[in-house]
Amino acid sequence: MDSSAPPEITPDYDAAALLWDAYAAAFPQQTAAAGEYTVEAFGDSPAMADELLALVLAGRKRATSSDVADYVPDGEPLPRIGAHWIACDGTGTPQVILRTVELTLGTFADADEAFAYDEGEDDRSLASWQREHRKFWERTAAARGGSWSEEDELVFERFEVVWPAGR
Repeated sequence: MDSSAPPEITPDYDAAALLWDAYAAAFPQQTAAAGEYTVEAFGDSPAMADELLALVLAGRKRATSSDVADYVPDGEPLPRIGAHWIACDGTGTPQVILRTVELTLGTFADADEAFAYDEGEDDRSLASWQREHRKFWERTAAARGGSWSEEDELVFERFEVVWPAGR
């Protein structure tokens, strides 16, 4: 997966490579084993990318979820444990390197209070997670010409910030 950026966001791949090179110089053992990385932005708009990235940078957001159907059109592989990804802001500027530490597949009903809290959005409750994610997946499915169902397979992913150091 080269990018999961919303259509309005064009990632700066050159800047992402420089950020990765700095991380690789500081942690050569981790990056040698990791191989490739992806360049992505949260959400489906520049404003949402900025909002969710701010939660990551503040230490509040350490999880994310996605619809498996979003990976299918471009033939992108699903995330995997240990994978690195560079998160961009709403302008496509790389800001931070994340590493996936936990990954599960399930349906909408499989999200629990702990996961909603770790996603760090809104009031961090399961009720707000369900309300906002239902709207998000209905909107993104419609944008790709489909529909979304609570029975769709979802990816539940927890991550850690690995670079820049101290984030």
